[in-house]
Amino acid sequence: MPIHELAALGAATCWALTGIISAGPAGHLGAPAFNRLRQIFVTAMLALYVLATGAWRELDAANVLPLLLSGFIGIFIGDTLLFATLNRVGPRRSGILFALNAPIAAILGWLLLGETLTMKALAGMALVVAGVLLAILFGKRRAQLHQWETVKGPLWIGVALGLGAATGQAIGSIIARPVMETGIDPFVASMLRVGIAAACLSVMIQLPIPALKPKGPLTWKVAVMTALTGILALAIGMTLLLFALSGGKVGIVSTLSATSPVIILPLLWLRTGERPAAGAWAGAALVVAGMGLIFMA
Repeated sequence: MPIHELAALGAATCWALTGIISAGPAGHLGAPAFNRLRQIFVTAMLALYVLATGAWRELDAANVLPLLLSGFIGIFIGDTLLFATLNRVGPRRSGILFALNAPIAAILGWLLLGETLTMKALAGMALVVAGVLLAILFGKRRAQLHQWETVKGPLWIGVALGLGAATGQAIGSIIARPVMETGIDPFVASMLRVGIAAACLSVMIQLPIPALKPKGPLTWKVAVMTALTGILALAIGMTLLLFALSGGKVGIVSTLSATSPVIILPLLWLRTGERPAAGAWAGAALVVAGMGLIFMA
């Protein structure tokens, strides 16, 4: 049973659901305020778990700094840029940009960690990336008019933000990988990574910069939806990713966790009532074929 690869797919599913749920509250509050609120909530929840189970005893000085750095780059920078991208280009387009963290992570894993991949695994990764690109590029029909397909502001800014988010996620994974190999509890690692991101956002949001301030008031509905995205993406999804990194290669894990843009297609169909184009489903078929090759590698 490829348990670590399945965990990566579980993380992708969590992030696909988050992309659907986040569009409303992230647009209402703005990316910094939205991200800060959910990170504070998840940090508190993970801290209660770690204290109650005694898992905090697994921490030592050698592990703390790399995990904090991983959280700073991968979550504070990466997640904030991702939700800024989501606000500008919608969940479908932001998906393709964030999916590029897979090849970025594979290249970094090869350069920095000396990871080697079989030809079958490389072919599988190529199919998955190609499938994700196809699913997003051809995921829209001309007749689709939903507000999530609207680009706000210059497209190049959204592209730049998305590439920054993908690079941050890839670097965060590379930094966390050696620590996760030691067998540390993924919930402890998640608490540190999310906690440093929440602390940095809390400081940043106090700066006298209008763009960092909340765009709208915090209502109970927005608070509940924000907390739900935190549970799915950070408490569950990020912990699954860290568990996957504890036994899987960075390139493969990042590739599988980047399939959320394909997983999100039927979810978008259910949410908006607008069926994705045939090219989107062709991309999904390539992703399934690629995952098969990866599992057999």
